[in-house]
Amino acid sequence: MIQILCALLLGLFLCTSVATNGQSPVALAADPPKDCESCDEWNRPRKPEKVFGNTYTVGTEGLSAVLVTSPTGHILLDGALPQSAPLIDQNIRALGFRTSDIRLILTSHGHYDHVGGVAALQRASGARVAASPSTARALMAGTATEDDPQIGFGREANAFPPVKNVQVIADGEVLRVGDISVTAHITPGHTPGATTWTWQSCEGTTCRHIVYADSMSAVAAPGFRFSADPARVEVFRRSIDRLASLPCDVMIALHPPFAVGKTCRTFAEAARERLEQRLAEEKKGR
Repeated sequence: MIQILCALLLGLFLCTSVATNGQSPVALAADPPKDCESCDEWNRPRKPEKVFGNTYTVGTEGLSAVLVTSPTGHILLDGALPQSAPLIDQNIRALGFRTSDIRLILTSHGHYDHVGGVAALQRASGARVAASPSTARALMAGTATEDDPQIGFGREANAFPPVKNVQVIADGEVLRVGDISVTAHITPGHTPGATTWTWQSCEGTTCRHIVYADSMSAVAAPGFRFSADPARVEVFRRSIDRLASLPCDVMIALHPPFAVGKTCRTFAEAARERLEQRLAEEKKGR
């Protein structure tokens, strides 16, 4: 009954999520849903799953959100679409945790399908939000940056709820909550501020390197040419190389279907092939 009521309220852009299992109530006010061609498909509900140790997936069928837990607070990576926030909140609670215990929200890149729900999740948790310099500008503006390959679709088409009080992080910076340590690897290409995150999760004496791999696809608005900026292309190639070289026992992709059967290295190699194919097509004038 609670889930049905939430779905009805979401149509009015407001969903109140009531915690169960003896937890205190946590209200999450959702922002207006984003309307896009793939949004309904991306936002299909998905049951949360344990990845390894204290790492869990809490996102939707087509968009990742990852929870890393500790006794003194949690880290959430990404918030998917604006309309995904209640589903993420529900998944967190289904695992027996509380959204209000999130202390830090980390972000991949400033597109509405990955950070659209961050503002609502920040309001519900009071967590600080951290991002690369470019992604921080996008978060605070509520749209893609002017040098984003997809800005040609328009600021409104790229819009998402803006986020306040964003902490700007540096490449290689380590962020901590309790005994969790997560490292930022700024990997520009898909966007100028794209960031891949790494950490270790353990079960007893067995630990695994977890990689939350940012998108490496050369997707752009009509008229944009990666080949027009050789320096940008070289930076993109270095980002792909960097992803391939990371210690990587488990890779989580921003779009879960893209990770099926892939390691960091094979994911990177596929991205390299797509980039070179894109450049060849641009050279032919397509």
